[in-house]
Amino acid sequence: MLTGSGLRCAVLGTPIGHSLSPALHRAAYDALGLDWSYDAIEVDDAGLAGFLAGLDDSWRGLSLTMPLKRRMLELLGPADEVDRWARLAGAANTLVLGPTRLAANTDVPGAVAALRPVGAVQHAVVLGGGATAGSVLLALAELGCSSATVLARSPERAAEAVTAADRHPAKLDVEVLPLCGDGDGPALGGPAPDLVVSTIPAAAQSPTLVASLDDVPAVFDVVYDPWPTPLAAAALQTGRTLVGGLDLLVEQAVLQVRLMTGVADVPVAAMREAGEQALAARRG
Repeated sequence: MLTGSGLRCAVLGTPIGHSLSPALHRAAYDALGLDWSYDAIEVDDAGLAGFLAGLDDSWRGLSLTMPLKRRMLELLGPADEVDRWARLAGAANTLVLGPTRLAANTDVPGAVAALRPVGAVQHAVVLGGGATAGSVLLALAELGCSSATVLARSPERAAEAVTAADRHPAKLDVEVLPLCGDGDGPALGGPAPDLVVSTIPAAAQSPTLVASLDDVPAVFDVVYDPWPTPLAAAALQTGRTLVGGLDLLVEQAVLQVRLMTGVADVPVAAMREAGEQALAARRG
């Protein structure tokens, strides 16, 4: 465990005001007795290099959200390290600072941990084709899923997500189909899905789209606010297995805290409670 006093960490991105990461990380520091700070800082793609150049020795770690995850890897030098998941995903959501910098991706192993309670998945439907979809596809490959159908509004924009999945040695079989502009998806052919994963906003989950997925026995929605999303509400109403965005957020944050502090036994329950309280306060 690191014993440095007053070390600084932060989450970077834009927009960043909605982030729950400060609540989760601060709860971990409090439980561990660390007088560290963790803030949310607005940084865009163009400003990331300058921000990194201005850091001093008081900084220990950064969490990175959109649009910075892929940009982070472009800014690394030959002396920096990159973990396996960041290499496979082509994106890093974590930078551990020190004599040697480590760029890591905790989104993928976080998704693996969040999805374990679902059990065996052979075929999944993934809504959306962005960076989060890429992390989910890698997690599915890691868990032994054999095939996935990606529904994306712009199928060509899903290319990077599919490329990420292709880097996994399990070679998940991925098909990309269009998701219509009103949120309605095509009729799904092939095997019946065991799981639907949504990486799209709640507003994009049209009644027709939600109804078309009513027979899928398990739902994973990466959104945590607003909650429940239409897809999550339908899963709750029918008693299906449901994994929420807070589950993913906590799992990936736990891994970040471990990397930044060197502590293996992270206070998971305290972090989740802090996230739940922060969401409850938002909702009034």
